[in-house]
Amino acid sequence: MKIGYPCLNSGLGCTPNRTFRLSSYSIERVKETVQQNLDCLQKTLDFNLKNGLLFFRIGSGLVPFASHPVFKFDWQNYFKKQFQDIGEYIKKNNFRISMHPDQFVVINALDKDIVKRSIKEIDYHCQVLDLMGLCQTAKVQIHIGGVYGNKPESIKRFIQNYKKLSKRIKKRLVIENDHLKYSLRDCLRIHQQAKIPIVFDVFHHYCLNNGESIKRALLFTSKTWTKKDGLLMVDYSSQKKDALKGSHAESIDMKDFKNFISKSKGINFDIMLEIKDKEKSALKAKKCIF
Repeated sequence: MKIGYPCLNSGLGCTPNRTFRLSSYSIERVKETVQQNLDCLQKTLDFNLKNGLLFFRIGSGLVPFASHPVFKFDWQNYFKKQFQDIGEYIKKNNFRISMHPDQFVVINALDKDIVKRSIKEIDYHCQVLDLMGLCQTAKVQIHIGGVYGNKPESIKRFIQNYKKLSKRIKKRLVIENDHLKYSLRDCLRIHQQAKIPIVFDVFHHYCLNNGESIKRALLFTSKTWTKKDGLLMVDYSSQKKDALKGSHAESIDMKDFKNFISKSKGINFDIMLEIKDKEKSALKAKKCIF
């Protein structure tokens, strides 16, 4: 099992997702910002390696506005060496990497322009992982999207649009259950027709499920991953106290975490801690397990 956290380290004093206002876009601004982001990403990976946190989600903002129509800069060639170096570091040290586009990425939208923009954004994420030379175990995860008053039709539209995607996207794209619209059962229906791997989100499953136990849910989702895809990816968090249902906790609830680990005994997976204090909770979880 590899343990990790998403996007940034709260204690390093830098972010690998630094951005700027679109109104101040310029090629020089892009060069400066992306270089700073790559430098911070390397610094973050150094920290993670030192502390045995070998699962990391690279933030979408690594290359700001990369899929936006205004973006005309050939960042892939300009930063090719830096991406390759980071990729070699990742492979050498056996990191597991993922990415997760923002919620505006909806490939089952009714609006075809939204679908087109969503696919372009997903493709950017895949380009990042490809430039690093990472194998198929490095994934880009998304939610199913909207229901639009008709879940069966929305699922059908997701599958239809998925089947039109490029091979570059298909080999990396995975879906996850959410806490409001699409349960694990819905994701499994999609997998049956599209064979797309499912990231199991533990917290979302507590919020929205069809009675499946954690153990059964893990078994179901683990079977959706092939050898090329790597181990099942699991997202873990718990409910933030005195907050709206589905709000992620500020810090890890060790009692809840230990309970989850106990229920998951016998199933191998890599776990992403979607908890507000990032590496602090990840380190506590690592100490608990190992």
